Amino acid sequence: MVKIDLNADLGEGGSADAELMTLVSSVNIACGFHAGDAQTMLASVRNAIRNGVAIGAHPSFPDRENFGRTAMQLPPETVYAQTLYQIGALEAIARAENGELRHVKPHGMLYNQAAKDPALADAIARAVKSCNPKLILVGLAGSELIRAGERLGLTTRQEVFADRGYQPDGSLVPRTQPGALIVDEARALAQTLEMVCSGQVTAIDGTSAKVKAETICLHGDGEHALQFARRLRAAFAEQGIRVSA
Repeated sequence: MVKIDLNADLGEGGSADAELMTLVSSVNIACGFHAGDAQTMLASVRNAIRNGVAIGAHPSFPDRENFGRTAMQLPPETVYAQTLYQIGALEAIARAENGELRHVKPHGMLYNQAAKDPALADAIARAVKSCNPKLILVGLAGSELIRAGERLGLTTRQEVFADRGYQPDGSLVPRTQPGALIVDEARALAQTLEMVCSGQVTAIDGTSAKVKAETICLHGDGEHALQFARRLRAAFAEQGIRVSA
């Protein structure tokens, strides 16, 4: 049986968080730098524990004004310290609730820049390892972040996106460009099944790019996130694909 992890970015102010946690196997909880705060982190951790889903930290650049989507050129040691700070905060909350932090997935522009910048990717991976070398590092499939985690001996999980357009090299289409977001649910569903079942994705130019799909991201702040999550789970069940962290 094919198995896939289904993750969602939560604790960002979305109204469907509680229901989404019943449909996914992993959650990435905002740690305050782009969204969320101590109270939302605690509530999200408690909800994740109740639903038996894997808890992950979702660190970001310090950019609440633009939801973590502003490009920044920060020294690697600054990124290391900021990432360590955010992971540590969520890990402490999880531990206090008798839960366990399982993984780390950067957010937004921090994620996208680390996909291509080896120094930035290394800073994030070092922060993960310093906090807890047993944590799983989640990054874009085939990215520098995955390679950085592997160099440091971390367990990695390669991520694909149901609702994002892909470039011919397997990277995501920047949000500032046409084709970045897939709003048609049927198309997003077809793309997801293609990536999981065949290990490839159709890029915006019509060519195929190879991807390793170990976890799929559902954007929890999307307008139809809950509806799409249900359709995706139904499609997985029809295809005999098991959702598991």
